[in-house]
Amino acid sequence: MALDLHDPFTGLRFGRLLLTGAAGGLGRVLRPRLKAWCDTLRLSDVADLGAASEGEELRPAALEDGAAVDALLDGVDAVVHLGGVSVEGPFEPILQANIVGVYHLYEAARRHGVRRIVFASSNHVTGFYRQDEVITPQDPVRPDGYYGISKAFGENLSRFYFDRYGIETACLRIGSSFPVPKDRRMLATWLSFDDLERLVLACLTAPVVGHSIVFGMSANRTVWWDNTSARHLGYVPQDSSEPFRADTETAQPRLDLRDPAVVYQGGGFVTKGPFEQGDG
Repeated sequence: MALDLHDPFTGLRFGRLLLTGAAGGLGRVLRPRLKAWCDTLRLSDVADLGAASEGEELRPAALEDGAAVDALLDGVDAVVHLGGVSVEGPFEPILQANIVGVYHLYEAARRHGVRRIVFASSNHVTGFYRQDEVITPQDPVRPDGYYGISKAFGENLSRFYFDRYGIETACLRIGSSFPVPKDRRMLATWLSFDDLERLVLACLTAPVVGHSIVFGMSANRTVWWDNTSARHLGYVPQDSSEPFRADTETAQPRLDLRDPAVVYQGGGFVTKGPFEQGDG
């Protein structure tokens, strides 16, 4: 890395950071924010990345292309991995981007000596827990679809690469990161964009990460996820869904307790067929 994270006087700055999935919804949010914390921000996606700003490198790459991913990791200090399929869908594209692709990423990190990865996992790894339960990262996974299964695979793969090769990973089980909560479920799962930035930076700069799993949520009043075991990362959310509660409850005054989307934490993902799309 470009700095000694144990030395408070060096300043929190990297030489070259890699952001995959940079053209996606959260990638576009983090792109200008991460640039402030590194000399060079390398951006990758299969979608249009636009023009490079000062201090940016554009490196389009398909995650299923092992050679392209290997080149992508060359000279990188740390990775924020948002790339891949981000919604439920047919298994084959998820297999290639999220399972084969994450293997290519970690193999490339091993070959090039990259020591830390922030991996965008998902709340859908545990989507079949009920909304009247509070769970921890130590509870068994209960994926709610192919997408959730692929993220559970990524968490396990990253654990193997830490145990075998010492590559540290913070797995972010991101809830619902939008400008505002879209429904009453998101009063529990909402992650503001500012808290997303705080979470990613905490995971990049914590002195010791090891292999950690942390739920990506703001300081919401309704809580399904207990992040106590991830306190060593130093993530302290500052925002809350509470200012949006009245409007959200007015827009959705009644809930059908027979609806699996209301019963389970994964919301609508628990009933989606493999060809349907949806929000986080």
